Amino acid sequence: MNNAACLLLSVVIALPLVSLDASEPVEFKAGFAEVDITPPPGLPMWGYGARHAAKAKGTMDSLAARAVVIQAGNSKVAVVGLDLGRAPTAAMMEQIRGDLKEQADIEHILISGSHTHHGPVIELVDKTGYGKGAFDEAVAYSQELPRMLTDVILAADKAAQPARIGVGTCNHLKINRNRHTKRDPKTVDPGLFVVRFDDQNQDPIAVIVSFAAHPTMTDVQDLRYSGDYPGYMARKVSSDLNAGCVFMQGASGDLSVRPPAGVQGPQAFGELLAAHVVTLTKGIEAVVPESPAISGRVNRYQFRSRVDFGSALVQLQYSVAFFPELIRNAVDEFATGIPAELNTVVLNGDIAFVGGSGEFFCNHAIRLRERAYVDHVLFFGYCNGHSLYFPTIEAVSEGGYGADAPVSPAEVGAGEQMLNCALVNIYELLGRIEPVPSAE
Repeated sequence: MNNAACLLLSVVIALPLVSLDASEPVEFKAGFAEVDITPPPGLPMWGYGARHAAKAKGTMDSLAARAVVIQAGNSKVAVVGLDLGRAPTAAMMEQIRGDLKEQADIEHILISGSHTHHGPVIELVDKTGYGKGAFDEAVAYSQELPRMLTDVILAADKAAQPARIGVGTCNHLKINRNRHTKRDPKTVDPGLFVVRFDDQNQDPIAVIVSFAAHPTMTDVQDLRYSGDYPGYMARKVSSDLNAGCVFMQGASGDLSVRPPAGVQGPQAFGELLAAHVVTLTKGIEAVVPESPAISGRVNRYQFRSRVDFGSALVQLQYSVAFFPELIRNAVDEFATGIPAELNTVVLNGDIAFVGGSGEFFCNHAIRLRERAYVDHVLFFGYCNGHSLYFPTIEAVSEGGYGADAPVSPAEVGAGEQMLNCALVNIYELLGRIEPVPSAE
């Protein structure tokens, strides 16, 4: 898809490259911070329709928000991993972006939920029938969440120090599986990606870890908060490396975990993944980048919906499957189409972060990496919003959960449109494609 088509499909916010005097060295920095975001008991739990509005009874393991802020000259990007089922809502993101721009001049923000199914619902708002009255504790938590995330990002920014960077990839792990397709061979993304940040003494400051598999290992009947395997992984990596660890879920819409024999439960699997992360991290050489630079772009979409959310019958069906207050918020959000957001950030000319606001099937990320002539491409799902599933076109032709309209209401091919646009973004931000001026 050419750039003209990309502009027709989306509203684009382009953030230009910063022009710096070549005679002055550009400083490269990184900082990490973490905050506990575990809510009190009593909030409805996110992820499983069968639980309806069942409220959490306690905490199995704490939930956290972990942030790395990367700085090149005057440009900054925040990469934030949450032990939540989804990323913040559009209204939350608007608040977070405004506060960070005003207080720390941070323009590029990537916030992803790990997709744990044992976190709280965060969509409820202070309006009768939409959360107020029935779920006041959940409304209060949702109102507080943007401030907590802003604070942890500001703390990471304040902690930023001169840094080195390195990237490692392992493409032979066999610990996830395709849960959707009936076709053989089944497409699986075995990639484990680690970005390492070191201080001037070459000691690790933090790592960003990306891996794709649904965190649904905790018993659905257990009504306690848990970060599932990503939470256990992050804590183990932090302990072993004495550094921060940010987990960014990949394109896991059609992927589940595949524990090897003898590995049972989220803690064991998370610590197995942590062992792979630590091994990979120790083999990464972090260096001072030759040409530190950060550039980024945000594309926003309004896709046609395959579901008539204006239908009273459709609303009733969703309300029975989940619970009415949650569905009323979703219906309002999807009333005029399915909103979605794509974020593309290029770092130092050889690393691309691409974030999509939903559950993308793994072939989207695989194909993007194949087509992007850049050293490292990391795809983050559940990023800066949640627009439900984005199956591939061929997956829609197969049907099944994740591909059928009720859970993937965006028009067929929406994921391909977004990832094509991401590819154009990468090449334009690298200066390899001349942007096409938008029509007046």
